[in-house]
Amino acid sequence: MLIKTDVLIIGSGAAGLTAALELADKFNVLIISKETLVDSSTWYAQGGIAAVLAKEDTTESHIKDTLIAGDGLCDEKAVRFCIENGKSAIDWLINSGVTFTKNDTTNDFHLTQEGGHSHRRIIHAADATGKEVSDSLATKVLKNKKIRILENHLAVDLIIGEKKCRGAYVFDKKKEEVLSISAGATVLATGGASKVYLYTSNPDGASGDGIALAWRAGCKLSNMEFNQFHPTCLYHPDAKSFLISEALRGEGAKLKNYKGNQFMEAYDSRKELAPRDVVSRSIDAEMKKTGNDNVFLDISHKDSEEIKQAFPTILKKCLEFGFDITKDPIPVVPAAHYTCGGVKTDLNGQTNLKNLYAIGETSCTGLHGANRMASNSLLECIVFAKSSAKSIKLNFDSEIIDLPIWDNSKVIRAGENIVIAHNWDATRRLMWDYVGVVRSNNRLEMAKEKIKLIFEEVENFYKNYEITSDFIELRNLVLVARIIIESAIRRKESRGLHYTIDYPELNEKAMPSNFSKDSTGF
Repeated sequence: MLIKTDVLIIGSGAAGLTAALELADKFNVLIISKETLVDSSTWYAQGGIAAVLAKEDTTESHIKDTLIAGDGLCDEKAVRFCIENGKSAIDWLINSGVTFTKNDTTNDFHLTQEGGHSHRRIIHAADATGKEVSDSLATKVLKNKKIRILENHLAVDLIIGEKKCRGAYVFDKKKEEVLSISAGATVLATGGASKVYLYTSNPDGASGDGIALAWRAGCKLSNMEFNQFHPTCLYHPDAKSFLISEALRGEGAKLKNYKGNQFMEAYDSRKELAPRDVVSRSIDAEMKKTGNDNVFLDISHKDSEEIKQAFPTILKKCLEFGFDITKDPIPVVPAAHYTCGGVKTDLNGQTNLKNLYAIGETSCTGLHGANRMASNSLLECIVFAKSSAKSIKLNFDSEIIDLPIWDNSKVIRAGENIVIAHNWDATRRLMWDYVGVVRSNNRLEMAKEKIKLIFEEVENFYKNYEITSDFIELRNLVLVARIIIESAIRRKESRGLHYTIDYPELNEKAMPSNFSKDSTGF
């Protein structure tokens, strides 16, 4: 089956929904969503959006904080572009129906402070900002007659012709068939790849789909070795990676070990408000020192009513597992949270492949450098989605051609779900054990050999058997894991989120790791 549209957007988080709304005044837009429209990493985001809104804050201060967190690897043009457009992005969200929390007394927006920020500049909707943003934008999208939505669909591969992206093959999960979608412009907004790790704060769909699609199509990637681990995810066998927002530490929560002793001061003078890479490594070191599987985050010394008002979602979730955060410390552990690298783009989201754009966590503009600063991610989604929409309007390719139909004639039905389940688990555990918070040459080289075998098995499976949605995700996950490992091996220094015991010092010059399929041999 062939579908034609002006613009195809793959992904329905904040970036994808923003781009759709910005483009629908001129084009017919088709959004592909793996699950429901709001099932994305955006929906799970708790803390808020960083922007210069307070009188005592400045754009230069926010830029400086971001550059420091990025550990020398940020592209200053991207940082400046994003932050200078911060207030207009917030205004656009408010005009789109997003309701942010206000102070009870002054009626100004309530701003919090998070790690790495020198001022209170995090605007939020209680502790469920992502849900508010996602629901508000989705409501507006659903009312727009120029936007069509295909839920429970996921992209298999991009379709390339005459050195242009012409659209994509897309798998219908319910009908179990592949569609050909032809488009004048295609936007990758699929989020990151943190599901490549055993422990993650991300939803199941964060399997690196857009990054893998772009890689196979010949796009350049950058900085894939920089995987941010959120320092504090709820540690409980049934919690399934529930994030404990950094805003708790911004409001005075303390990290403690099993003896009840605070330990952050021993690792960094900024203590709990140090950047995420520092806090994650400190927790990792403390766990190894004490032999325990977790540490604790304690905010119980604060007024209980203030806690209930500021963190209702976290309070409710922790109570489900027997922890009253107004009285009890919360067991926490670092977990994979954000992919700082991705598909290399310019400030308009344009990749090196004509008619193909990447925005949000899928992309790498240089904004985050070696470590994303807290709450810059949702800001990035809005700012770069708007700039990419503007670029598409100026450079739209109106030649929307007929595309070849998916050929399924030379494969057989597999019936081998154990292969998928085994390699899914094996990949995620390998990445956690060998390519985690602290790395070494020895572990990375072992990971390289192990992932190569899994990769070859998966690609052989792809050539010979019918695809399923689970297998499409596995294929992408294994490819992205291999790219991360290769990227980590090539960086002979410790910078930001990439810390290796064999190269503990910084190189004299910070260089991004830019490469493509042609430069790796796989």
